[in-house]
Amino acid sequence: MQENQFHLFKTERFLPLFITQFLGAFNDNIFKNSLVVLITYETGVRAGWDPALLVLVAAGIFILPFFLFSAMAGQYADKLEKSAMISKIKLAEIILMVLASLGFFLGNLYLLMTVLFLMGTQSTFFGPIKYGILPDHLEEDELIGGNGLIEMGTFLAILVGTIMGGLLIRTEFGIAIISILLLVVSVLGYLSSKKIPRAPSAAPDLKINYNFITETLNILGKAKAKRRVFLSIMGISWFWLYGATYLAQFPTFANEILSSNEEVVTLLLCTFSIGIGMGSMICNKLVKGMVTARFVPLASLMMTVFSVDLYFASSSVITPMSNVVGELYGAKQFLSELPNWRIIADLLGIAISGGIYIVPLYTIMQTESDAAERSRIIAANNILNALFMVVSALGSMLLFMAGYSLPEVFLAIAIANGFVAIYICQLLPQDLVQSIIRVILRTLYRVEITGLENYRKAGRSTVIIANHTSLLDALLLGAFCRIRSLLPLTLILLKSGGCVLRLLSSN
Repeated sequence: MQENQFHLFKTERFLPLFITQFLGAFNDNIFKNSLVVLITYETGVRAGWDPALLVLVAAGIFILPFFLFSAMAGQYADKLEKSAMISKIKLAEIILMVLASLGFFLGNLYLLMTVLFLMGTQSTFFGPIKYGILPDHLEEDELIGGNGLIEMGTFLAILVGTIMGGLLIRTEFGIAIISILLLVVSVLGYLSSKKIPRAPSAAPDLKINYNFITETLNILGKAKAKRRVFLSIMGISWFWLYGATYLAQFPTFANEILSSNEEVVTLLLCTFSIGIGMGSMICNKLVKGMVTARFVPLASLMMTVFSVDLYFASSSVITPMSNVVGELYGAKQFLSELPNWRIIADLLGIAISGGIYIVPLYTIMQTESDAAERSRIIAANNILNALFMVVSALGSMLLFMAGYSLPEVFLAIAIANGFVAIYICQLLPQDLVQSIIRVILRTLYRVEITGLENYRKAGRSTVIIANHTSLLDALLLGAFCRIRSLLPLTLILLKSGGCVLRLLSSN
């Protein structure tokens, strides 16, 4: 039973993969944000294009390969040895970064957009391997922690890469600095990938289907065939729709609603990214390495609560008295007013809840997929993730066209998430009740559990006998043990008078 996932950093099974994926996500976001800044202020303007339109085109170009090549990427990840594939992908990244540097120096928008498409293609092929290889190298009770660290690393890489790309590209030697950084990071990523242990081919006899339409339908069908796996994928995809809505609107939110400059945009991005990382770490602590969706219903409900409060907090933002009318203020001024901290607290709450919500879903998707088709299932997940992010952008656009304000868009996504949360609670009523009662019992009675790993090893045929009589016996057993047999727990509940908790034994 692994409660502290940081021991994985001491292992060759995990550390090289973590470094490789962190550097890859970091490079992606340095390049993407540098390109967005150049499009907005220099290259796009010189080319005579509408910068806002070009930014949307760039986002579409990066996400397009996920629709075109995910099916192929999943097949190759299942067919070939994964560590060798990662090294080849990282070698290709070095070549792409050389082309990116050339594009920056020449100011060639077409070359830069081509590199962006190829970077999206590289990410498309890396994704199924990244999540597919974890169950090959980690024990089952390490998967929640491993996935949590991967999510934390990914969002921190996005944060640091986005900030550095935006800040450095327009400095005096910005293009040279960014180009050198891209090349160095890509080389380091390739070197770290060579240290990843081998993972045997899952389906060496698999015949590759190059028709992306039929194969996409095929892998989506495989994912749908297993209900828990498909529900996990839909839950993950919903999270990306939900999160993308916020991330895409931070600049507008800071400018129009908070009357603040790019410093506050960075503050919002930092808060959200750090919160996801914190939630990913907290998740493993809560479930103690156990692969379970127990806290997913509660986390989804909390995402809705914080999102609704963000809507109300947006109307109570205070502009510092010293601020000149019409002038945008920075992070220090924004944080100088106590009511503005409510915005930060809500975003942090949303993000922490999101981290707790998404990590178990990734782990369930991995553990309950057949090893021979696990990477294809993950590829199906990536396709739906991309689709839901496109829906997020189109949905936001339609709401703005209908006259909704930005806080009202956030409220709309909060209400939609509320319905999703209710649906999840209907799917997992026992998990919701257990998670709430656990919190209460731990708070009031400081409950400690020892030897729970022995209960898990015993399997389904387990007899649990309390060694003393207490009205809390049924509560404790129902909250901390997954008792699936209806009769024993029902008798205990009747004896103790705790009939209100009969729901605990419903599944």
